Amino acid sequence: MINEVILASSSGIRLKILQDNKFKVKQISPGIDEDEVKVSLINSGATCLQIAKNLAELKANRISAKYPGEVVIGADQVMDFEGKNYSKPNNKDEARSILKLLNNNKHFLHSAVCVSRGGSMITNFHESCPLKVRNLRDKEIDEYIARLDEEKMLKYGVYQIEAGGLELFDEIHDDMEAIMGLPMKQLKIYLNNLK
Repeated sequence: MINEVILASSSGIRLKILQDNKFKVKQISPGIDEDEVKVSLINSGATCLQIAKNLAELKANRISAKYPGEVVIGADQVMDFEGKNYSKPNNKDEARSILKLLNNNKHFLHSAVCVSRGGSMITNFHESCPLKVRNLRDKEIDEYIARLDEEKMLKYGVYQIEAGGLELFDEIHDDMEAIMGLPMKQLKIYLNNLK
C-alpha cells in the first residue's frame, strides 16, 4: 500500500483531493508548456481524451525521472464539446463565449491520471465525465460571468465546479473528484494495491 506520493502538478485542487484521501503529498510542478503540447497533439489528430492522457503521462514521467524511487502522479483534464478541445478561458469574454456554446448542451470532461515510477508509466486510467449545462438565459450567463473571480477562472475554467458552478447544470456526473480533475476512485484502488 502506497500512502506517500509526488503530485506532478501545481493544481491546488488535485493536492487537496489527495490530502483529503489521506495521502502524504509532495507537490512539484512539471514545468511543461501544455498549450504547445496540445497544439502538437491536435495537429497530429489526437482526440480530447488522448490529449489528456498524453499530458498526464508527460507530467508524471518528467518528475518521475528526477525522483526514480518515488511514486509520481500526473493528471490532466480536457473539456470536450463535440470532439473539440476547449482550454480554460484567458478572460471573461472568452468565458462568456464558452458558456454560451455549452448552454443547453452536453459536453465531457476527460480526467486522465498516469502513475509513474523510475521515469516510466506503470499505469494510467481516466474517467470521462458527462455534464449538461442547463438552458440559461443571456442575463443569467452575464450575471454568472460578472461574479466570476478571474484568478479562479484562470485556474479552474469557466464554470468552476470547485467554486460554486454547480448551479449551471441540469445533469452532472456523480464522481465529483473526477470532475475536479482527479479520478480518485480508480487511483485509490490502484495505490492501495501497489507495493
